Amino acid sequence: MVKLESFGDNLKVAVVGASGGIGNAVVTVLQDHPKIERVFAFSRRSTDHAGSPNIVPGHLDLTREDSIRAAADLAAASGPLHLVFVATGMLHQGSGVQPEKTWGALTAESMEQAFRINSMGPALIAKHFLPLLAKDQKAVFAALSARVGSISDNQLGGWYSYRASKSALNMFLKCSAIELARRNASALCIGLHPGTVDTALSEPFQRGVPDGKLFPPSLSADHLLRVIDGLTAEDSGKVFAWDGAEIPS
Repeated sequence: MVKLESFGDNLKVAVVGASGGIGNAVVTVLQDHPKIERVFAFSRRSTDHAGSPNIVPGHLDLTREDSIRAAADLAAASGPLHLVFVATGMLHQGSGVQPEKTWGALTAESMEQAFRINSMGPALIAKHFLPLLAKDQKAVFAALSARVGSISDNQLGGWYSYRASKSALNMFLKCSAIELARRNASALCIGLHPGTVDTALSEPFQRGVPDGKLFPPSLSADHLLRVIDGLTAEDSGKVFAWDGAEIPS
């Protein structure tokens, strides 16, 4: 079990995307943790945690700001939050949206959808949830990013919309971290690269994953929470991989 040693006790956590593979695993890890008082499990559809005593399920559609605002209001009623974990993202949607191998495959519709889910949604979540972070101890806003969002690390090209939308997310997180430092010096705003996780997002692209590098969601949740536990305020604004290594911008 992740110890969460860098945090205090009686923690309140919000997980956005709680019905997805990684989000569901994060909720599962935290729901029985001795340091956790309450977990708000937000998703667009119902989760498997509705019957757990310290889980508060809630609706959140990250494409609708009124839904995000209502979710934040629900969480705020219980006091400051110590961790906000945004576990949302889109790489493909059936046959309609697929990662582009060439610029010839780009369409305005697929680009707009990628940015709406991967960039704009988390940015609006930050808008409404960053003000809820506790100010008397360590508090973290973390959103799932991706290594392919690194501009300097891009050696292969392709996946235009996904790469660009994750790069945009990283810039939103950096800007938010700078403002957050002025408002709440003990809080962090970071991005996380989970590696390749055995979820619906990665399923069509798992064939070439090396042995031992396709993580079950439970292991991914453990990795990411350990990374969060090891970070300090000086790490705010950065993106970290599942093993704790910083990813270049």
